Amino acid sequence: MNESLLRDLVPAVIGVLVRRGAEFAAAEDAVQEALIRALETWPDDPPRDAKAWLVAAAWHKFLDAARAETSRRGRELTVEFDPPAGPVSATDDSLWLYFLCAHPSLPPGSAVALTLRAVGGLTTRQIAAAYLVPEATMAQRISRAKRRIAGLPLDRPGDLATVLHVLYLVFNEGYGGDIDLAAEAIRLTRQLAAATDEPEVSGLLALMLLHHARRASRTGPGARLVPLAQQDRSRWDTGLIAEGVAILQAALARDRLGEYQAQAAIAALHADAPSTAETDWVQIVEWYDELLTLTPSPIVRLNRAVAVGEADGPRAGLAALADLDPELPRHCAARAYLHERGGDLEEAAALYVEAARLATTVPERDHLTREAARIRQALRS
Repeated sequence: MNESLLRDLVPAVIGVLVRRGAEFAAAEDAVQEALIRALETWPDDPPRDAKAWLVAAAWHKFLDAARAETSRRGRELTVEFDPPAGPVSATDDSLWLYFLCAHPSLPPGSAVALTLRAVGGLTTRQIAAAYLVPEATMAQRISRAKRRIAGLPLDRPGDLATVLHVLYLVFNEGYGGDIDLAAEAIRLTRQLAAATDEPEVSGLLALMLLHHARRASRTGPGARLVPLAQQDRSRWDTGLIAEGVAILQAALARDRLGEYQAQAAIAALHADAPSTAETDWVQIVEWYDELLTLTPSPIVRLNRAVAVGEADGPRAGLAALADLDPELPRHCAARAYLHERGGDLEEAAALYVEAARLATTVPERDHLTREAARIRQALRS
């Protein structure tokens, strides 16, 4: 059974239930129950019409829950219980659900979880495993998110920028548990790109594909981080790179530049280079300048400073870093790298040690510690 294809049906089924009179939260719960039932029964008894089966199962789950609530309250429901006759509507509600789940009233973490449930079709257990948290914790997060949007007008969802940010957050979670969130984010962004004609959606999809193409080379034995300069480029997925570049070029041709398109252009230049030394660093700096006009982020300025160090030399890079807050994440690591490139190994070793102390993840800390040890070994030899 193709679970990805099954999950693709979830937004449409939720939409059917909502149009029949169900509240969003109740519809989403009912569809999740039907989805679990499908995963249990379809391998042995697949339906002829998958969408119709899910609609029928979810509608019955909804009616059971509604009748139970009616009995508890001791009054009749106002919802019509008999589903309309005829074929299931082919209306695609995916785009509507994207925007609803990315409502501006929701904090980013809740929006991500709700998107994975309602649009991605993942179960609470799968989402919890991917985020390495207890299932009960994730269930509470999702319940709070649904309560936050309960009663909100369904014609006032979040904007596209919020939707794209949520998908970007999903992609950056990478991999955990039995769900590959990077691949899931790509799947969802493909759906969004098919449903809307916005170049920034294509830009985000291109960015994801170009980054995902390097995934196999990013870690070595023992899950060690492998920096871009040391990655085995023969392991990069050339098919994903070609697809990402083609999508990006079509988006840029629309002449409506956005931050995801600019980020994708930088990723494409890295993907196109045979080696770090042959990378077009001057053009990368130019794209960082474009990106800064769109989003004056300190992280973008830091990454630009490193690119300046590659294009114009480590002293120029350090001068660009000097204008930034030294408390910025990875600031110390960037200084260490540029000092090493400039030949100041004593300072580089000390900065790598400090950067390791400041690292927020174990793989990053271990990598920076090894860099410090490598330079100290070079100083002794």
